Amino acid sequence: MTEQELRAITIAKSVDARGTACPGPLLEAKKAIGKIEVDDVMEILSADEGTKVDIPKWCGKQGHEYLGAVEENGYFKVYMKKK
Repeated sequence: MTEQELRAITIAKSVDARGTACPGPLLEAKKAIGKIEVDDVMEILSADEGTKVDIPKWCGKQGHEYLGAVEENGYFKVYMKKK
């Protein structure tokens, strides 16, 4: 997805993990995934560069869909869809 498409997407859950270092954002995402429905989109906010690698890998292992990431004011918004 393009950055513009990601910014316009409807978010079911936003996880603010900006205050945590690796693997904190991934652990926060794992906890939150159970709180959304299949095909819902979750946004993970993180200042840790590793999150842009960890979340896509985890999505691949779990069968979720990684949608992309955008950078904003020194942190990242990583988007994924629960499958």
